[in-house]
Amino acid sequence: MGKRARPARAGARGLAGAVLATLAAAGAVTGAAASPSAALPYPGGGRPAVVPWHASVWQPPARADWMWELGQPLVIGNSALMGTGVAAYNGDRPPTDNPVVYDIDAIENRASTIAALHRRGDHVICYIEVGVAGNYYSAAREGLRTTYYAQLKAAGDLGRKLPGYPERFIDINARSAVRIIESMIRRQCAQKDFDAVETDLDETFSGNEGATGFTITRAGEETYLSTLARYMHTLGLGWIAKNLDDTGSALFVDHMEPLAQGIISEQCNQYRTCWLLRPFLAARKWVGNAEYPPEKLASFCHRDNTAGINGIRFSTNLDGGRRPCR
Repeated sequence: MGKRARPARAGARGLAGAVLATLAAAGAVTGAAASPSAALPYPGGGRPAVVPWHASVWQPPARADWMWELGQPLVIGNSALMGTGVAAYNGDRPPTDNPVVYDIDAIENRASTIAALHRRGDHVICYIEVGVAGNYYSAAREGLRTTYYAQLKAAGDLGRKLPGYPERFIDINARSAVRIIESMIRRQCAQKDFDAVETDLDETFSGNEGATGFTITRAGEETYLSTLARYMHTLGLGWIAKNLDDTGSALFVDHMEPLAQGIISEQCNQYRTCWLLRPFLAARKWVGNAEYPPEKLASFCHRDNTAGINGIRFSTNLDGGRRPCR
């Protein structure tokens, strides 16, 4: 699980886009580029009450520069993989614009890499997938007797195949699935001393069994993510939400923001979903946006910089290299 040695979303919008395409085909997803004015004020008169996060949880500074490297294990000292030495669109020069936050794969990277980044004064986000699962790793690589994928399969928690990828949807309603994902967070993220967790594919709700193999509603997705976030917080880990804007649901984003320490979006400018990130921006939380070639810096950096979004153009495989907006 968590292997992302493939295009992130450029062109066909990659894995997250495939999820949305699957749900849309089942008639369960509305257009993500809906008018902002149509979404506010939110129905119900506000957000649900939430439990404050653990006092020791790391909160990324709103303007923290970042590097997203999932295509291979991170190599300290490799400037391309580390994303260093690159001038920013706004004219900043290294080391002013060098990353201070690294988002890397949970399983491929060893605890020694996280420790080395900490010695540099950097913070590290643990990338995992929580809505789909792929059989990418051996048990030995995961440090287990049985892989997470095999555990989910044995528990009956894997549903339909995600079109275009060797991955299957997870039954996020099942307590057994929650326990397996929590064990991955504990072993691969907390025990390696990461600072926070990025939960990819955390927007698979549809309410239509034909899309995923399960009935997954927005309320069920909110319960699942709230459960995982609170569990992370008990471990001293922050939660970095992912692509919540892809759903087109302002209410969903608004409900999840209080529990999250930040959010990553992909191509929110290209697909006109940046407005859905406003709850995070209003709360002065860290917001990262990834755009991909052939998108030009001038086409999105001014908007991201003005909004307070940490926009960066990455390589489509997230295998090194970046051009930050600031």
